[in-house]
Amino acid sequence: MIALAGGSFLMGTDYPYGFAADGEGPVRPVKLSAFEIDIYPVTNLDFAAFIDATDYRTEAEQFGWSFVFWAHLPPDRLDELVEDTVAAAPWWCKVPGTSWGAPEGPGSDISERPNHPVVHVSWNDAAAYAAWARKSLPTEAQWEFAARGGLEQKLYPWGDELTPGGRHLCNIWQGEFPRVDTAEDGFAGTCPVDAFPPNAYGLYSMTGNVWEWCSDWFSNQFRSHPAAHDPAGPAGGEAKVMKGGSFLCHASYCNRYRVAARTSNTPDSSASNIGFRCARSSS
Repeated sequence: MIALAGGSFLMGTDYPYGFAADGEGPVRPVKLSAFEIDIYPVTNLDFAAFIDATDYRTEAEQFGWSFVFWAHLPPDRLDELVEDTVAAAPWWCKVPGTSWGAPEGPGSDISERPNHPVVHVSWNDAAAYAAWARKSLPTEAQWEFAARGGLEQKLYPWGDELTPGGRHLCNIWQGEFPRVDTAEDGFAGTCPVDAFPPNAYGLYSMTGNVWEWCSDWFSNQFRSHPAAHDPAGPAGGEAKVMKGGSFLCHASYCNRYRVAARTSNTPDSSASNIGFRCARSSS
């Protein structure tokens, strides 16, 4: 973990190409107490240690399935593996037998991906891991403060240009979503958590690669109110905040790899592009 002294920063964005329904703005000052945050997202190796120590069963394992992006399934096994697809997003396939240890369903494994972020973990699973590790999930404010790396109101952890000098600095989609991923950044799925340079705080993979769960309940109205010291989101809700975007984000579809961008999912949801990192109060 890295210890951050906290302080005041401008949270949110008035970026004109954001998503108003997500409640990204308005920009507002937020003050945070000191906290620590994981340098990397939790990896498959990290999560395996948790499973070995606790015999925990993830919700995907209990439900018997999770969502996998269609292009990551063997084309000759689609009919065999896929039980259903999401009507509004047919590239998401319901694949029985999928879990953190079998990320593309039966026949897949993580043996070659120890340093990739763990996926197919729900918010409830992430919270269980955090409790075991004597940590917590970061608040959205903590996550965004950390991701910004001390830069004020920049789009990305390194500045306003997505590929400065033509250099890729995160794992997102290149090409035409959802059919063609040219993988110009070197990856068509998850990548090692240290594959790209860290931000100025020394934190890796704060944008792209996998979405990261935050502790907050999601509301696009709550964020419009003046922020208090150490805001922690609304008292309740139906979905939890996710930050950072993933390897599936592209400007044409999900321009949410900006540090102020946000989305949500129900606490029991899991997919092949959702992971997490942990935090801890310094007080």
